[in-house]
Amino acid sequence: MSGEASAPPVASPRAPRPGIQKSSGAVTRKGDRGAKEKPTTVLPLVGEEEPKNPEEYQATGVLEVDFAELCTRWGYTDFPKVVTRPRPHPTFVPSASTSEKPTVDEQRLSGSCSLNSLGSKYVFFRPTIQVELEPEDKSVKEIYIRGWKVEERILGIFSKCLTSLSQLQAINLWKVGLTDKTLTTFIALLPLCSSTLRKVSLEGNPLPEQSYHKLMAVDSTIAHLSLRNNNIDDHGAQLLGQALSTLHSRNRTLVSLNLGFNHIGDEGAGYIADGLRLNRSLLWLSLAHNRIQDKGALKLAEVLRPFELTHTEVVERRRLLLEKGSQECSRSPSTSRHGDSKTEREKYQLMGVSSFATVEKDKTQTMKTPKGLGKKKEKSGEVVKKEEKSGSGQSPTQGTPKKEDSTKAGKGKVTIPEQKLSKGKGTKTGSKEKRSMLLESEQLVGEATEVVSPLLEPMEHRDGKVFMPGNKVLLHLNLLRNRITEVGLEAFLTAVQYQAQFSKSRSASKGPVGLLWLSLAKNCFSPQCPAYTTIQELMLPRDPVSKARHKEEAAVASST
Repeated sequence: MSGEASAPPVASPRAPRPGIQKSSGAVTRKGDRGAKEKPTTVLPLVGEEEPKNPEEYQATGVLEVDFAELCTRWGYTDFPKVVTRPRPHPTFVPSASTSEKPTVDEQRLSGSCSLNSLGSKYVFFRPTIQVELEPEDKSVKEIYIRGWKVEERILGIFSKCLTSLSQLQAINLWKVGLTDKTLTTFIALLPLCSSTLRKVSLEGNPLPEQSYHKLMAVDSTIAHLSLRNNNIDDHGAQLLGQALSTLHSRNRTLVSLNLGFNHIGDEGAGYIADGLRLNRSLLWLSLAHNRIQDKGALKLAEVLRPFELTHTEVVERRRLLLEKGSQECSRSPSTSRHGDSKTEREKYQLMGVSSFATVEKDKTQTMKTPKGLGKKKEKSGEVVKKEEKSGSGQSPTQGTPKKEDSTKAGKGKVTIPEQKLSKGKGTKTGSKEKRSMLLESEQLVGEATEVVSPLLEPMEHRDGKVFMPGNKVLLHLNLLRNRITEVGLEAFLTAVQYQAQFSKSRSASKGPVGLLWLSLAKNCFSPQCPAYTTIQELMLPRDPVSKARHKEEAAVASST
């Protein structure tokens, strides 16, 4: 500081900014102020070259080493440390043999802790990067950043060191001062990370433009997204609902979405419900602690049971059906028949060429003649003679057989008719199997198309209107602590009753069956309300947690 005191007053520097190295040289001239106070180091955006680090840094895969080295190279002297996330201690349950009074050692320990409590508080609140490690190889599994601002320069450093973490599964950012610009940079960083990254939590980061929907783009790989405490209102809910699904696009990777503790009202709940109409990937949704009333509850309950398609949805469904039909017609029937005859020809090569020709002629005959004539032919004893003459090219319907033919065929009377009959039955069953296989393949194609577009699901037509069965993929819906009254409760009761009846009818088949868990507690109705009680009774046998608890209780009761 003596060098600073000897400098002229005009050239006295300001206090250095946090994270910028201090200069050790003294200022001798007025124009050398920039030599003493370095300009603010601007870290590059994701994908840009490092302007002041020509030597490319190769990440080692150890976050603590990589982050510290990169921060040092970019001029940071005081930067957050990478520490292991502390585990909560198990609660102490005193036993009968333990005295309730604190011992002398405990009193001394508490006194020493109180002496260092001030320092421990400062250490606790220092910015850190908490990591959770895999127990086997100690690789980073989850990252937690809480309570300090993550600027774009820090994200530039993360773009260098996070990409080498091969086991990274989750990133949690709580109150880190994100902006719409830094969120865009963060989203550009995610594809550079490992393919195991599936969970992102951005809580306590309100954005002016509410651009959280960019995390749910069509090409996003995020499966679990938490956006609690972000002041998301109806406009933000509209963007999120459109990211869930629109008429021509839908998110196919997001499995759980937590929108709790926001400012979503009836209009926003309606936008979320619109997104659930054609979304078939979201299984878990939380809208707890919002401002949803009966109007929004009615919209959410509507998509859980059969609902009417809009005019635009009906037009899009017709377009998709026409496109599907044209794709099926593009598969030439002649090609499929040729393929079938080829496989049959290979099948009957082991049985003889003449028998194959007989079966082929029987096929043409059954196609050209009525069913009654075909049955009469099979019943007559002339089948054996016609089969022998078929080898010489004579039609089975030409002329009448001679008695010599029956005597000539006497030796083969046992085998040839059995082959003929078995072959005849075999061709019939084979054709049935082929038909069933074709039907199954068409069903598989239809199911694959249904995954692409739910508008191709089986619909119900009533009074000139088209009704979709409803969203049965959503398994968990949390509406705790909203403003729903008995009016909205009745709508959910109707939806739950429909899904319960539907699941009973499809108990032996596979496929989604609807909600397994529904929370409507702490709303604007009495817990003793009949509709609420009925909903709880209907949902109790569907809840997998309650099923497991009942099994455990039954096992304990049986063991005792």
